[in-house]
Amino acid sequence: MTAMDDHLPRSAANHVALSPVSFLARAARIWPGRTAIIHGARRLTYAQYLERSRRVASALRAAGVAPGDVVAALLPNIPEMLEAHMAVPMAHAVLCPINTRLDAPSVRFILDHSGAKVLLLDREFAALVTAALDGAASPPRIVVVDDPEGPGGATIAGAPYEDFLAAGDAAFPVQPPADEWQAISLSYTSGTTGDPKGVVVHHRGAYLNACGNALAFALSPQSVYLWTLPMFHCNGWTYTWAVTLQGGTHVCLRRVDPARIFALIAEHGVTHLCAAPVVLTMLIHAPENQKQRFPHRVGIATGGAAPPSPVIAAMERLGFDVTHLYGLTECYGPSLLCAWQPEIATLDLPDKAAFMARQGVPLPTLEDAAVLDQETGARVPADGATLGEIALRGNTVMKGYLRNPRANAAAFVDGWFRTGDLGVLHPDGYIEVKDRAKDIVISGGENISSLEVEEALYRHPDVMEAAVVAHPDPKWGEVPHAFVTLKPGATATPADIIAHCRAHLAHFKAPRHVTFGPLPKTATGKIQKFELRRALKG
Repeated sequence: MTAMDDHLPRSAANHVALSPVSFLARAARIWPGRTAIIHGARRLTYAQYLERSRRVASALRAAGVAPGDVVAALLPNIPEMLEAHMAVPMAHAVLCPINTRLDAPSVRFILDHSGAKVLLLDREFAALVTAALDGAASPPRIVVVDDPEGPGGATIAGAPYEDFLAAGDAAFPVQPPADEWQAISLSYTSGTTGDPKGVVVHHRGAYLNACGNALAFALSPQSVYLWTLPMFHCNGWTYTWAVTLQGGTHVCLRRVDPARIFALIAEHGVTHLCAAPVVLTMLIHAPENQKQRFPHRVGIATGGAAPPSPVIAAMERLGFDVTHLYGLTECYGPSLLCAWQPEIATLDLPDKAAFMARQGVPLPTLEDAAVLDQETGARVPADGATLGEIALRGNTVMKGYLRNPRANAAAFVDGWFRTGDLGVLHPDGYIEVKDRAKDIVISGGENISSLEVEEALYRHPDVMEAAVVAHPDPKWGEVPHAFVTLKPGATATPADIIAHCRAHLAHFKAPRHVTFGPLPKTATGKIQKFELRRALKG
């Protein structure tokens, strides 16, 4: 039997590989004079953004970068990092954004493991890279960015970025790779586990996840997006491409500073930003003389632990509308969002916060998400109570971990990407994360969600940040141990904290131990619970 379309072959007319490099070409065609990027006194139009990216792509090829080679970038949120997100894929190379807060051994590991041929380097991190490359057998070629908004830094041998760019061809062709499955980026993630893995993602997934984010966050040509989220983190959750897709304006920010954030929102009419929960805390607790009011609402998307209701209320008073997301580096950043329902606006704050605690439903570009029984792999009932492992599948899941077959075998099981996060499925189809599998506290045979205890801790008026891990106990096996950062000037004692939790939780869920002090975090604001567990072991 012959299929009806056997005589209808693919051709250049009806099939083009998906790649986000097309977004910039389109934006420059439609809005050539629109401001694409703002950074201090600098302004780049979309026409200039395209020309500069093409020149960098051409210069990379001239420097010997072949398709599939890795180009690393140790850059803060500056225009050159946006250019790298277009130029490197234009050259059909693989971008490797490096966390700017890593130490020298970690940077060395990434450069060695990735085999980076070129490193785009901001001058601020020159001393770090010098230490990282000390004695390296095959160091990458270095291209140095001197950002006028930056603090400067040590001398390091390398080509000046502007000279490198100027030598490139402004007519370099903007073409997707022949195969959209080709790698576009390589991101190293330790999350909260301390186990670095290289996550390889492809052009197709980057294109689709950017489209999904643009839809979910309602980006438009009127959008002004402030870069509070590091671009090195999951390619800025793919907003490096999504904002360009919609012809919005990127407002760069080298480092998170609440005073600067408020000022930029007011100055440029910022409409959207993304941030880790720690940034919400910083904005809420900024000195009053730093806070500014603006005549419009600002959308802020956050991932990680669900924002406690006091955080949501405080952000709303400041002029922000919070959207809760869930994702991992392995799925290009956001994969689920707490999609808004019209009736939520009429709810009281506690009920609204309870709804927003859910991580939600798949982005339009994720094929499916499920909560699976960890033993059988079957879907758990949609009762909001049965605990299972969150699993994802679709075009916006990574290709896999670079040169790590054991990790790949553990991650991809029965056609699903197993996230390692535990959650429940509510009757309305919304998923709610309850904990990382390793963060569940098992006390006397009862499962205690560390997120539930943290929610109670955040309700204490003196608590600014909190994290809960398991503390070994001779009777119960484990009991909750709360690590708490108090607000400036707060006077709560451990006994006060424990009593507060006992008043809001079943008593067995309340922490038996409380430690005050700053919490260890990754560069993206995730609390490093493995460090807290390590501290308990002494």
